[in-house]
Amino acid sequence: MAKVKGAIVVDTERCKGCGLCVETCKFDVISLSHKVNLKGYNYAEMKNPDNCTGCTNCATVCPDTVISVYRAKID
Repeated sequence: MAKVKGAIVVDTERCKGCGLCVETCKFDVISLSHKVNLKGYNYAEMKNPDNCTGCTNCATVCPDTVISVYRAKID
């Protein structure tokens, strides 16, 4: 059975750092960056990319739709 590897891409300039994605991710993939974007917000980023399954929970709860989720099957 093939495993699924996921990855997210965050539009860091549009992210307001609300943290909903961090709380929703049950695989501890996302955290808020210590860096800030041009608007002064700490944006979301992948801290444990190897844990991502591409479940899309983070993108679903994002109120600003700044998260894109990608999946790839690996053997």
